[in-house]
Amino acid sequence: MYIGDYLGRRAIYSPEALAVVDTGKMPELRLNYAQLNERAQRLANGLHDCGIQKGDRVAILAQDGVEHLDLLFACGKLGAIHTALNWRLHWRELQQILATVTPTALIYDDAFKDSVASLAQAETSVQHWIHVDGIGIPGSRHFGDILDNAPLIPCTCETLDGEAIAAIVFTGGTTGVAKGAQISHRQIAWNCLNTVIHDLGRGDIYLNVFPLFHVGGLFVYTLPQIILGGTTVLMKRFDPEQVLRLIEWERITVFAAVPAMYQMLTQNPGWAAADLSSLRFCTSGGAPLPVPLVEQYTHEKGIRFKQGFGMTEFGPGLFALAPEDAIRKAGSIGRPNFFIDARIVDRNNQPLGPNQVGELVLKGPSIASGYFNNATAWAEVIDADGWFHTGDLARYDEDWYFTIVDRLKDMFISGGENVYPAEIEAVLYQHPAVFQCAVIGVPDTQWGEVGKAFIVLKSDQTVIAEELLAHLGDRLARYKIPRFVEFVASLPISAAGKVLRRELRELQRQSG
Repeated sequence: MYIGDYLGRRAIYSPEALAVVDTGKMPELRLNYAQLNERAQRLANGLHDCGIQKGDRVAILAQDGVEHLDLLFACGKLGAIHTALNWRLHWRELQQILATVTPTALIYDDAFKDSVASLAQAETSVQHWIHVDGIGIPGSRHFGDILDNAPLIPCTCETLDGEAIAAIVFTGGTTGVAKGAQISHRQIAWNCLNTVIHDLGRGDIYLNVFPLFHVGGLFVYTLPQIILGGTTVLMKRFDPEQVLRLIEWERITVFAAVPAMYQMLTQNPGWAAADLSSLRFCTSGGAPLPVPLVEQYTHEKGIRFKQGFGMTEFGPGLFALAPEDAIRKAGSIGRPNFFIDARIVDRNNQPLGPNQVGELVLKGPSIASGYFNNATAWAEVIDADGWFHTGDLARYDEDWYFTIVDRLKDMFISGGENVYPAEIEAVLYQHPAVFQCAVIGVPDTQWGEVGKAFIVLKSDQTVIAEELLAHLGDRLARYKIPRFVEFVASLPISAAGKVLRRELRELQRQSG
């Protein structure tokens, strides 16, 4: 159950099997399981020599690369806690996070040297600064030097149990300040089992484009691949042209992304000629996958789509929608995975029946162990019977397929009627000119609130607002149709690929 043992087992079972391809390195770095385990072992000993002990936090501020995995498994061997930071944040925001999680060491890459220099001048708990590349800030040690000089001897924490915390992963922050979910060794093991049951097989080659500071990048397929002895191909960050090229060159069998990324791939000049025939399936999460996009991938590239749903506090492997249901159950997140229990409840926490909208609540062994240093926030989402309240409005049908209707905080009320932006967006995506869209509620003196749609058009398309409103009018009740449409060049997107509606609401508030 302890992730520190994962690589050690693989180094015994399949030492020569290709574990990781880090395409962010020049030249690209290819490591088998024996080599990956050796790196983790050396890093664990190097950190131990720095005084890192069980329960200490070690932070990393770096774009995707093998160093994230080195640290995760080194911490697993030591009993320390891997703490990945969102590199999109301002250094003052990072300073607030460091003040909460108080890491003893911080590993960083050269792209964020300026932010790290500012943090080093501020008051933090960090005693050891370790740079991956470049020359680093004054007093910083080189990551490679630690790997080269640390002893290759067993390094284990004999007092670990399944409830020990392996990682702190911060929530996506789509509704406010991110919270640090405590991810135990037990939670990781159960998430891996849920994923293996539904998706992976031996010999799979997975291309990861999710940031490794989120559960999507670290745990969706990356950790299960280690257990099965498969290969994970890492990109420094998402790039559509490189994705299409890597799928063909590396013969990728499993790929996962959010809908916005899938949209970008189809808009890339290399799409038409791209050979995606190696893919067994693609997985989409983070938001409903528009049916026209599923149909385009199916008809043009023969792609089978799985769709899923997860969250930081409960791991990525919560729900799965099989490829054969992608069209038949369009918009659904599928059924709960094997070791997940799910209900829809009303405001009095009473279970609801099929086709009734309420809050999605969850139970199961893959739940997190609370928020780090924030017991109050955790108590707000766990009820007396142990159900986790997701804040998502959802429903299920007679076949036990669940559909997310919207976030509780995104729903608005217009003329006394509940309006769900996700429903409107799903219809907007059916229009051939729409590339991305988001709907929010804005104040209205007559109706309380009305909808406003922000639209990003495809590069080769033009359309006027009235045409989009007519498109909605043919498919939705009148009270659901937005009053306003604004065409924009881009939408604010989180690192997890989700639209940041709070930023749209703030922009709208500022503009009056």
